[in-house]
Amino acid sequence: MRPEVALPVLLPLLSGALSLLFWRSRPVQRFIAVAGNVALLLVSVWLFVAVLADGYITMQMGSWPAPFGITLIADMLSAVMILMTGIIGLAMGIYSLATTGRGHEKFGYYPLMHLLLAGVAGAFLTGDIFNLYVWFEVMLVASFALLILGGERAQMEGAIKYVTLNLLASVIFLTAVGLLYGTVGTLNMADIALRMDEAEHSGMVEVLAVMFMVAFGIKAAAFPLFFWLPASYHTPPVAVSALFAGLLTKVGVYSLFRVFTLIFDQTMGYLQDIMLWGAVLTMVTGVLGAAAQYEFRRILSFHIVSQIGYMILGLALYTPLAIAGGVFAIVHNIIVKTNLFLISGITHRLQGTYQLKKMGGLYRERPWLAVAFFISAFSLAGIPPLSGFFAKFVLVRAGLEAEAYVATGFALAVGLMTLYSMVKIWNDVFWKALPEENKVPASQTSVGDDGRLLKPSLWMMYTPVAVLAMMSLLIGVFAEAIMQVMMLIGDQLMSPSGYIEAVLGVSASAEDALLDRSELQAEIIGDRAEDAP
Repeated sequence: MRPEVALPVLLPLLSGALSLLFWRSRPVQRFIAVAGNVALLLVSVWLFVAVLADGYITMQMGSWPAPFGITLIADMLSAVMILMTGIIGLAMGIYSLATTGRGHEKFGYYPLMHLLLAGVAGAFLTGDIFNLYVWFEVMLVASFALLILGGERAQMEGAIKYVTLNLLASVIFLTAVGLLYGTVGTLNMADIALRMDEAEHSGMVEVLAVMFMVAFGIKAAAFPLFFWLPASYHTPPVAVSALFAGLLTKVGVYSLFRVFTLIFDQTMGYLQDIMLWGAVLTMVTGVLGAAAQYEFRRILSFHIVSQIGYMILGLALYTPLAIAGGVFAIVHNIIVKTNLFLISGITHRLQGTYQLKKMGGLYRERPWLAVAFFISAFSLAGIPPLSGFFAKFVLVRAGLEAEAYVATGFALAVGLMTLYSMVKIWNDVFWKALPEENKVPASQTSVGDDGRLLKPSLWMMYTPVAVLAMMSLLIGVFAEAIMQVMMLIGDQLMSPSGYIEAVLGVSASAEDALLDRSELQAEIIGDRAEDAP
C-alpha cells in the first residue's frame, strides 16, 4: 500500500468537496484554496522522492490485481508532472486570492479549480487507458465551467470553439479505446503493451495509432487543429488562463509520450515522419500567429501552440536524448508560460488593458516586475543561462544526432521568432513611455476580473511570479542535475519493461506474462466459485 501515489488525486477532490461544503463562506473557501494546494505540493514532493528512490510505485485500486482492476502508477515522468502540478496549483491558489472577485467565487471558482487539478493528476497517474479518457472528461467539464465563468460574450465565443473541438477529440479517443479493447481484450496499458505485439490485425493497430495521435494532438493543440486554443485562452479570468496555459495542453503531450512509447512503439517507424512534420508546422504556425498579434494574452496563447511543437519534436525524434529534451521542454514551459500569463494579469491590474499599444512605462514604475518578465520571456526564447536554453539545446543536439537537419533548423528559426515576440512585448509594455491618454486612475487598479472592487493585494500576485521566475533561473543554473532526471525519464520510456513489470508483477516477456495472466484469472474465478452460495 503506497498512499503517495493516490493522494495527488484524492487531495484536490477532498479540497473541492470541502469548498462546496462551505459554499457560503468566502474566507473558508479561500483558505482551502491555499491549504489544499500546499498539501498537494507536499504530497507531490513525497511522491517524487519516493519514485526517485524506487523507480516505480503502483497501487491496485480495490485490491484487484492488475490487469483486472484499475492501476495507479508513478514512474519518473508521472512524478515530475505531478510535481509540476503541485507547484502550479499552489501558485494559482495564492494568485487567485488577489484576482478572483466575489462574483466568480460565488459561482464555484475554487471547487472547479480543485476538480481541474484532480483531473490533471489522475491523467498523469492512471495505468488504465479508459480511465485516462475519464480524467480527460473531468478536466473538460471543469475547464469549460471555468472558461465561461463570468458569462461575457468573448468568453462564450471562445468556449464554443474550445468545447467543440475537445468533444471531437473525446469522441475519437473513446472510439479508439473501444476498438483497442476489441483488438486486445484489455484496458490496462501495461497489459496492452504485452498483447499488442500479438494482435492479429496489424492494420487495425496502425489505424488505432493514428486515432490516438489525432485525439491527443487536438488535446495538445498541435497542428492543424490548434485554433481552439488562441481563440479561447485569452478570454477567461487571468488566473484561469495561467492554469490552462501551464497544465491543460501538457496532459495531451504527456499522453502522446505515454501511449507511443508504451503501446504503439512498433508503429513509430512510419508515424515518425508525420509527427516530425506535425511538430515543425506546430512550431511555425504558432510563432507566426504570435508575431501578428498585439494583445498580450493572445501573443502568449499562440506561443503555447508554438512551444508544443518543441515537445512533440522530442517524441518524433524517438531517441532517449530526444525524449529527455522533450520532457525538459514540458517542465520548462509549464513554469515559464504560467508565469508570463500571471505577469500579464499584473500589467492589466496596473494599466487596465491587455493591448500593447495602450501600455508602457512599467520598466521604471515596477522594475521588479520587468525583471521577472525578462527572465521568463527570454527563457521562453531560449536565451542562456535560463531553463529554455537547455531544453532547446538538448532537442537541437538530439535532432543533429538523428540527422533531422531540416526540423532542427526550423526549431532554431522559431526560437529567433519567439525572441522577436518577447522583445515586442518588452518594448511596448515595459520600455516605451505610457501614452498620456491611456493612464488609468489609481481607483481602477483594484477592480477584479468580475468588475467588482478588490483590495490592492498586489503582493499576492507578485509572490508566485517571483518564485516561478526564480525557478526558471535555477533550472538553468542546475541544468546538469535536472538533465540527469530527464535522461532517467528517457531511459524509462524507451525501455518500458520496468513499467510493465511494476504494474503486472511479471516478466516483461509476452509469453510469460500471458501465462501468468491466465493462471491468475483462473485462480480468481475459482475463488469466486468457492465463495458462491
